[in-house]
Order: sequence, then C-alpha cells, then structure tokens
Amino acid sequence: MYTIEQYNILCAAIAQGALRVEYGDKRVEYRSLADMRSIKSEMERELFPNQATRKVKFASYTKDLNNGCY
Repeated sequence: MYTIEQYNILCAAIAQGALRVEYGDKRVEYRSLADMRSIKSEMERELFPNQATRKVKFASYTKDLNNGCY
C-alpha cells in the first residue's frame, strides 16, 4: 500500500533525475528512471483509481489542392 507522501517524494526524485529515494527510515535505489516511472504509474493506479488514463488521438488530413479544377 502506497501513501501520498511516498508518491510526492517519488515524483520529486523523478523531476530531479535522482535514482535514490528516502521514505522516513527507508532508502530505495532504483536502477533507472524508467523503473521509477513504472512504480509511479503503479502508485497512481492504487492511489487515484477513479482517474481514468486519457488516451488522446489526433486526426490529420490533407486537402488536395490539385483535384482537377484549374
């Protein structure tokens, strides 16, 4: 079970690019920022279950300026 305090500390460490995090009397050293981001996502799912992840899709199109009308 994660706490908001742990989440905030991890977010701050990610923002600083630090791989070592201290929670009270515990110290955790991560292998990479990717590992930290993975744990952060896990924390978010547990701490904020009602927040749906947003998937954004972008549409693109081109207008054919040479459509036969000159």
